[in-house]
Amino acid sequence: MPFSHTVEGTVFRFETLADLLAKATPQRSGDALAGIAASGPVERLAAQMALADTPLKTFRAEPLLADRGDEVTDLIDRQFDEAAFAPVASLTVGAFRDWLLAADGEAIAALSWGLTPEMTAAVSKICRLQDLVAIAARRRVVTRFRSTIGLEGRLSTRNQPNHPTDDSLGILASALDGLLMGSGDAVIGVNPATDTVEDYRRVVSLLEELRTRLGVPTQACCLGHVTVAIEAMAKGAPVDLVFQSVAGSQKANAGFGIDLAVLREAADAGRALGRCPAGGQFMYFETGQGSALSADAHFGIDQQTMEARAYAVAREFDPLLVNTVVGFIGPEYLFNGREIIRAGLEDHFCGKLLGLPMGVDVCYTNHADADGDDMDALLTLLVAAGVNFVITVPGADDIMLNYQSLSHHDAAFARQTLQRPPAPEFERWLAETGILDDRGRLGASRALLDDLGNRLPLLSGWGAAA
Repeated sequence: MPFSHTVEGTVFRFETLADLLAKATPQRSGDALAGIAASGPVERLAAQMALADTPLKTFRAEPLLADRGDEVTDLIDRQFDEAAFAPVASLTVGAFRDWLLAADGEAIAALSWGLTPEMTAAVSKICRLQDLVAIAARRRVVTRFRSTIGLEGRLSTRNQPNHPTDDSLGILASALDGLLMGSGDAVIGVNPATDTVEDYRRVVSLLEELRTRLGVPTQACCLGHVTVAIEAMAKGAPVDLVFQSVAGSQKANAGFGIDLAVLREAADAGRALGRCPAGGQFMYFETGQGSALSADAHFGIDQQTMEARAYAVAREFDPLLVNTVVGFIGPEYLFNGREIIRAGLEDHFCGKLLGLPMGVDVCYTNHADADGDDMDALLTLLVAAGVNFVITVPGADDIMLNYQSLSHHDAAFARQTLQRPPAPEFERWLAETGILDDRGRLGASRALLDDLGNRLPLLSGWGAAA
């Protein structure tokens, strides 16, 4: 059915729900590239007003991609809990925003399985930034492996020791640098430059030795393709977290070389290892606005709504970690700092409403119209919004993926200035090793460095094995 709104005598019509969602989306380059964005601020305002007046039930009556045999759409339908939806079933999108602003965290949490991704995307489009922060801050999602992630008042970090050639010495030195800066309680996670089973096994074994020799209460992950992980697990690799990038349509996931069946196979293999404590989580997913568009698999749906649909895939597998790599795909999809900041807060908001342990890679590519000040702003807003974790690399410069992320120093800023300590298990380890002093500040001494060195094999020996 068409949707419409009149602005100063001009009637703006939106023929489908997908068209309405796209036109209501705050400005971003990806939707303009796809030819689905509003023509200007007046049409965008009209679309947002029409969207605000749209009943939430419309999203059940008009599911996106229902006519395309899309398994993500089928999954969204299977996940929907009518009883959980009941408290807001009579509301419009605009009234739902008001409901969220007045609700406490317990009420928002109870709603999670009664929401579709499209509902969360819709309400995010009519929220101010402070609305996105205020609502998400009330929705805590706590997960556990060796550390407990997502507790109120805490911020976890992924220590990302990438290396251009997957050199063992380079990975080790970078990981140790992050640990000495207090980074790594969510995961020590390496994006491999190659994607072979042999290199995957070497990287996870390296991280396992680092973790066990230093007694670090965290988990490790090689972010290779899930099919590589399945084969490596079958060969006895010490896999903590099973990783995969996911998207919001079956076709986009096929572009990643996956479907739901492959993810279920990986989840079964990971669980069979018995490394995850009872009641804990071990799956790790990454997403990012623009992935479906870049794969020509968006079907006229705006990139932020497609991003929210990816969260249906993630939550099917009860993950330990989910993060949006918000500015990584490039300025064709998020042009500048303003668009990246908005997208990061939207993604975190939608993921939390759907019950996911959301983190954000606060990042941008070197050809985007963004800089470190924009990332400082997004980090600070995300901390206020209760983000579960962020990603940090040495000097904010990922030398393998060639993009700008947060630095370990940025995590120290959040710890000290914004008063966000790490996971409690990791915090105790930092204090016991002397990395944190008795006031919670970084305080590594020469004696500490010597002690850590004695507990590791010679770095040159590990480098020679690369």
